[in-house]
Amino acid sequence: MAFDFIAEHLVEREADALLRKRQLVEQSSGRFIQVAGKQYLNFASNDYLGFADDFIEIQVQHLGSHSSALVNGYNKPQQQLEQRLCELLGYESAMLFNSGFSANSSVLKALFQDKSVAQSSAIFQDKLNHASLIDGGLHSAAAMVRFNHNDLRHLESRLQKSKAKHKLIVSEGVFSMDGDQAPIEALCKLAKQYNAWLMIDDAHGFGVLGEQGLGSCESIKPDLLIITFGKALASSGACLLASKQMIDYMLQFNREYIYSTAMSPLMASCTLERLERLLNADKRRAQLSENIAYFRALAKEHNLALMESTTAIQPLVLGDAEHTLAVANKLKDKGVWLTAIRPPTVPFNTARLRVTLSSAHQADDIKKLVDSLVECL
Repeated sequence: MAFDFIAEHLVEREADALLRKRQLVEQSSGRFIQVAGKQYLNFASNDYLGFADDFIEIQVQHLGSHSSALVNGYNKPQQQLEQRLCELLGYESAMLFNSGFSANSSVLKALFQDKSVAQSSAIFQDKLNHASLIDGGLHSAAAMVRFNHNDLRHLESRLQKSKAKHKLIVSEGVFSMDGDQAPIEALCKLAKQYNAWLMIDDAHGFGVLGEQGLGSCESIKPDLLIITFGKALASSGACLLASKQMIDYMLQFNREYIYSTAMSPLMASCTLERLERLLNADKRRAQLSENIAYFRALAKEHNLALMESTTAIQPLVLGDAEHTLAVANKLKDKGVWLTAIRPPTVPFNTARLRVTLSSAHQADDIKKLVDSLVECL
């Protein structure tokens, strides 16, 4: 029968405890989530600063931008957001995307769209980079070279052996599934040493790290910086920051940007408002740091083997996918909402509970989480 593989693959996924399902969320914030009429403590949100509950009053005439940015969809709120980000992060130019996935994948594809150039080009990617970066690299015309996670020696050996004229090193600022940080300063030095460019996806660092909350790259400027608005800003969309020449190039060749309806004026205005609040969110960032330290201290007391992360992402690797899913379901019975992260999102035999902390969490919430983990494990 035609397309019988669909049913077969679904059966296989379910048998391996890897079948994904959507949950209809009725309400959600940095601290709580409500599903099917029941409220849970939310330890699965990327709302690191608890902005989701903050009220925003915005006066915008149009909800939608109505067309591509290159037709007539580029409007004043978009321009203001781009200019403010350039001012804060020290870049010449910027362009907005409707999602971080679109930004990451499309930038890599567009940069190496010329096959004659791509023949002498290579993308060097950390093995734990986000799927959007991997997909962008695979679908570009350049060679893609992987290096071991945060392994500078391995990366340097790859750079030394490469005969490519155009080299691009790509990494995340904070890795979404492990919670550890890239050695960005060292990556910058390697890039300069080997005449390469550096691209950083700082989805999980922006808003949280740095003295002003401007992320992993607050004091170090990679050639290409991607930030997203759906995490610490509790908004939606993403932005590429680079030189004016680079943005002009993207305007010619980035198909996702050229052929997508532009970000809405409403979303751009809301994001700009959140951005200004983020700059004054030192107390929230301090509270988040306290919550992270408290969680790790309690976990250590109870011998919970957390990964080495000092960020809001605190993974607990259990290994087996079926076991991890079972523990996540037991936690729900106790009123704690945690996501079981399973392959192929993470490597096989590294299924995990991905704990994400927010400044909105209280000490009692974190204690309940740890007590529940101990009981369920």
